[in-house]
Amino acid sequence: MTLYIDADACPVKEEALRVARRHKLPVIVVSNRGLRPSGDPLVRQVVVSDAFDAADNWIAQHANAGDIVITADIPLAARCVKAGAKALGPTGRPFTPANIGMASAMRDLKAHLRETGASRGLNASFTKEDRSRFLQALEELVRKRP
Repeated sequence: MTLYIDADACPVKEEALRVARRHKLPVIVVSNRGLRPSGDPLVRQVVVSDAFDAADNWIAQHANAGDIVITADIPLAARCVKAGAKALGPTGRPFTPANIGMASAMRDLKAHLRETGASRGLNASFTKEDRSRFLQALEELVRKRP
């Protein structure tokens, strides 16, 4: 099991790394720009080009069944779930075969409402409760590993 982190806008990188260290899981942190280097031997950092979806494409090409992908990007989550990986949003929301279709449809609907001006597209702020839910959900996913 490898933990992939879609890192450019991820608010829970440190929390994910903490869980990975506790369980001695390898972590691959993927971003379009360099991040502060990690001295942790379990952590590998991959910097991809700044091309549109470059980080998403890299993760989708490398994540396999049994891996966990941390991302808020629903299209990336859908690709990973289709490949058999587990996907988890930064608020602790798991993306599964049972809910990824609805998540994709809601994303598309919200994009349409923003484009037509029917919605301003404001997202809820990230809370301590979101961070706590994420930690609990990631811990549960890791413990369920085969």
